Amino acid sequence: MFKTILFPIDQSREARDAATTVVNLVKTFQSRLVLLSVVEPKEEGETSVMNSEEAVAKLLKEAHDLFQKAGIEADTIEREGMPSFTICDVADEIEADLIVMGCRGMGLTQEGAAESVTSKVTNLSPCSVLVVP
Repeated sequence: MFKTILFPIDQSREARDAATTVVNLVKTFQSRLVLLSVVEPKEEGETSVMNSEEAVAKLLKEAHDLFQKAGIEADTIEREGMPSFTICDVADEIEADLIVMGCRGMGLTQEGAAESVTSKVTNLSPCSVLVVP
């Protein structure tokens, strides 16, 4: 059913929480797992871990090792760009059947819904999206 699962990760607690769901899905469906982390463009005066290529590479390695300990081999992809568009582009490129994302709860307000990466991915995705609360 889900041959390829894309799991975009960042430093959030919600992404870490969603990892358990990803493990269960990959094992249940014998899926290929692709981990994606996006290096966000730097805006003037802004500093974020997700703006650092080194920090993103370290995050991907830690996630890869975590899944490997669970008996799952994962491919990793690091890209630069706007997260929501990059996630959808990669999903299309790898022919993902499912994107699994954590939700930060920003969508609880009207302003948050418009800005939420999860909301944008849900609207633009070329495949199904599972949002883990």
